[in-house]
Amino acid sequence: MKIGKNTVVTVKYKLSDAQNNLIEDGNQPMVYLHGGYENTLPKIEEELDGKELGYAATIQVEPDDAFGDYDPALVKVEPRDRLPEPLEVGMQFEGMPDGSEGDDEALIFTVTDIADDKVVLDGNHPLAGMALRFELEVVDVRAASDEEIQHEHVHGAHGHHHGHDDGDDDSAGDEFRSHPVH
Repeated sequence: MKIGKNTVVTVKYKLSDAQNNLIEDGNQPMVYLHGGYENTLPKIEEELDGKELGYAATIQVEPDDAFGDYDPALVKVEPRDRLPEPLEVGMQFEGMPDGSEGDDEALIFTVTDIADDKVVLDGNHPLAGMALRFELEVVDVRAASDEEIQHEHVHGAHGHHHGHDDGDDDSAGDEFRSHPVH
């Protein structure tokens, strides 16, 4: 079966930076619904479109087509007493960028430095500003179910599980939901 709109694609991958420094080994394969549903980077979909089981390639994705350029305006220094204790580098908090309007989306800020009474928070994606190299190997392709197409993401193993007790889409299993990556 060829990869096309409304197929579920399983891909083994390795993610490195442009200098081939390993970022993620991809121990678990990536499983996504192909066809513009924002379940993976558009450049990955573009590369795999029309390919079949066994196809392998290495592609480089520039920042504009991945997680964007690094934006120094998304780095802010906050008083330490505004954040909960214990506080450690690497912790993440949801917040609004400085000067944002009420309809802006919240960002995830990562603690990058702690000094006495100040904390540095960075709202950039950790891979922002980086060219990324993906080693891809297609290990499965199947037709998506009607439910997967309707919900615009993969269900089952490595996908999203909906609770079937009352039809509530926000029930247990949401930790597996695919999220847009751009």
